[in-house]
Amino acid sequence: MNASTAAGWQPDPLLTIDDVAAWLGKPKNTLYAWHSRGKGPRAIRVGNTLRYRRTEIERWLDAHTDPER
Repeated sequence: MNASTAAGWQPDPLLTIDDVAAWLGKPKNTLYAWHSRGKGPRAIRVGNTLRYRRTEIERWLDAHTDPER
C-alpha cells in the first residue's frame, strides 16, 4: 500500500446486530439463528457480540437477489 492509498483508506464499518436487523427488517433472533446455522451474512465475533462488515451484508444481499427476468 503506497502513501496516497493509505491516506485515503477507510476501514469498512462494523455494524451491530441491531443495525443489521433494522437494515434487513428481521428480528435479532433470526440473525443469531442464521449465524449458529452458518447461514445469513458472515459475521465477526468481537468478544461476546457479533459485528458485520457493511460490504459482507451487501455481498450477501447481492447473492440472494432474484435473477433478472
